[in-house]
Amino acid sequence: MKIDFSNKVVQWVTLIFLAFIWGSSFILMKKGLISFTPEEIASYRVFCVALVLSPFVIKYFGYLRGKRFWVFFLAGIFGSLLPYFLFVKAQTNIDSSLSGILNSTTPIFTLLLAVLVFKQTFKPMSVLGVIAGFVGAAGLIAFRSDSFDLGSFSLYAILPVIAASSYGVNVNLIKMYLQDVRPMAVTSLSFFTVGIIAGVYLFGFTDFVDKLAHGGAETYKSLGFVTILAVVGTALCVYIFNMLIKETSALFASSVTYMIPVFAIFWGVLDGENFNAIQAIFAAVILLGVSLINSNRKFKRSK
Repeated sequence: MKIDFSNKVVQWVTLIFLAFIWGSSFILMKKGLISFTPEEIASYRVFCVALVLSPFVIKYFGYLRGKRFWVFFLAGIFGSLLPYFLFVKAQTNIDSSLSGILNSTTPIFTLLLAVLVFKQTFKPMSVLGVIAGFVGAAGLIAFRSDSFDLGSFSLYAILPVIAASSYGVNVNLIKMYLQDVRPMAVTSLSFFTVGIIAGVYLFGFTDFVDKLAHGGAETYKSLGFVTILAVVGTALCVYIFNMLIKETSALFASSVTYMIPVFAIFWGVLDGENFNAIQAIFAAVILLGVSLINSNRKFKRSK
């Protein structure tokens, strides 16, 4: 798959596509939790993606030599295994709106880690874009009728924050150390390195197989939802996301998390919820934030 990311229209269309697909992830996880535990969902998701992408592992296996193996392994841990488990675990105790707003902190962690750990510098407009995007996401969710409740905050709300910081580590790892590696190689090999661990845990230490053997239609329906999440929402979208990181910037790519709440509202409207003028204003603020980030997407490494 070849996408011309030199065209800003293509960049925006790609960002919107990713947000649209990932905006449905909370619904799919919720459906999966009907029959499976968070541990089973996260490990099956990673194992399924690793299996789907296994043909590409053979082609790019040479990249795993030497110290680069550990970069792929860390990308697999921070980009998939850890956050997938944390988000679905959190959803067992907090509502999806709170989880969504905490997920929107990813670009903030991306920027902070890029500056503090990876020694990069950003222009003021990019920082302003991060702030605007977060304000827009917070406002959009806060003014969602009958959805936002600070009383629902618990220790489980910390889990999406850790997951968001994990994504921040991942996008910086890819941008700094795997910039010269093909996006499909990054995607397939990072999932391969953690997919083995996920598979051993799934089939050896959970009741996943027993549930499939003795479960009814509801169990296989839940499995179908998680499989869709794995193949479309993960295998395909992570590949496109890695291309976006490679061809634009880690900060711009991670700003997709600001747009996910917009599509969460979209799904809500389809389900009969209202979308008011205040929400439209905050949605516009999100797009403004992404625009500011994209207008200054070139960054340099400090000396």
